[in-house]
Amino acid sequence: MTTASTFAFSAFRRGPMRLRAAGFALVAVLASGLAGCGGGATPLTFDLAAAPGNARAGGASRSIVVAEPIGLQTLEADRILVRESNGSLSFLGGGQWSDRLPRLIQTRIIQSLENSGRLRSVTRPGDKVVSDYQLVSEIREFDIAAGSREAVVDISVKVIAEGSGRVANARVFSARVPVSAVDAGNAAAGLDAALGRVLVDIVRWVNSGR
Repeated sequence: MTTASTFAFSAFRRGPMRLRAAGFALVAVLASGLAGCGGGATPLTFDLAAAPGNARAGGASRSIVVAEPIGLQTLEADRILVRESNGSLSFLGGGQWSDRLPRLIQTRIIQSLENSGRLRSVTRPGDKVVSDYQLVSEIREFDIAAGSREAVVDISVKVIAEGSGRVANARVFSARVPVSAVDAGNAAAGLDAALGRVLVDIVRWVNSGR
């Protein structure tokens, strides 16, 4: 059988298709002698980064529990999606996410809110921590638009008061980032950048208390 080596590419700092310095990580598993195992090329595994923290954060008073986002069946996997001009969806070869997309986005939302330092606690439903609010979300779009060559992220978010179940606020967050080519590396970098913008907006919105 083969042995594997894992490495991370460093983040670039500028340009619409540069990787975010906040922590975009590419983990590539390279296998040698695949013919001996009868396998094909191993896909690259990509991660998504949380929004960075605020050095001047303060005033932590509220607590929030973040539910795993819901989405279409095609978004439940760990594959990178491409949307054609006719609306058809396909999985992009050569790359995959480091976890199921909904769970990965849930984790990055939690980390982004924690990084802001403006909340008393940020937890998952399974943590069984009493919270003031619950954040529920839906991944409406998280794919590469092949026709326009853009990474598209569209997530709807609701903040619900615990106990009463009242929707305190709701909003849709969207971002589009151009990609230079529809391949695994450029697609992952573009979607990471687009999600980064959405996460920053979600954190600001949640912390505003509106």
